[in-house]
Amino acid sequence: MSDTVPKALQAAWGLRDRPTKGPKPVLSVDRIVAAAVDVAGAEGFAAVSMSRVAGALSSSPMTLYRYVASKEELTVLMAEAAVADPPAPRAPEESWRSALERWAAEMFAMFRRHAWFLQMPVSGPPATPRQLAWLESGLRSLDGLGLTDAESVSMLLLLNGYVRYEASLQGQMADAARSDGRSVDAAMSEYGTLLRHLVQKDRFPLLRRAIDAGVLDEPSEPDADFAFGLARVLDGIDAFIRSKAG
Repeated sequence: MSDTVPKALQAAWGLRDRPTKGPKPVLSVDRIVAAAVDVAGAEGFAAVSMSRVAGALSSSPMTLYRYVASKEELTVLMAEAAVADPPAPRAPEESWRSALERWAAEMFAMFRRHAWFLQMPVSGPPATPRQLAWLESGLRSLDGLGLTDAESVSMLLLLNGYVRYEASLQGQMADAARSDGRSVDAAMSEYGTLLRHLVQKDRFPLLRRAIDAGVLDEPSEPDADFAFGLARVLDGIDAFIRSKAG
């Protein structure tokens, strides 16, 4: 099996043998991954390098390579550590919608805890044990509703895309505001002032109407914005499920 699994994934699946001979290890894979996660959490994913992580452990990059074969492998293990375990599967008495709400909300919270996760380059579809456990949990929420397997997977990809986008957008806004020493509310207030100056009724009549209605005046509530969008995505899934049943 290990011959068909990319090298960067083998450690996440426990398919790589660790040396049992030689001097007593001074580090461990878990310690290295935890240090890398700490660096990413404090400075962003771009700051993560073998030398930077080695420095955080008072070690050398060459020592790290005894435990982690490459930066790519370290990235996979970081993602696996951040993803954590999925929410409990849908209970017998629970509706599919409630189960998917939990699924999406816990994923959103995970991305907010580890904003650097969304800064990592996407090298392919989910393939680590915990990532696939999340997919399995989501599929259980949709099981027995008359959807084909392909439709169920597509629904989860749609939902995942919304969660990732919303978490990424909020993270970028927070980072931009923080870099200028402002709060997100202050940054949005300044944005509203700028648009009032730039947006003219003859060129952007509907946008001007929204601005005049005070759409940008109230402080943004990230959780409320996320919940509103999530409900609309689930409405669409619900409509599709009903169309299949009818």
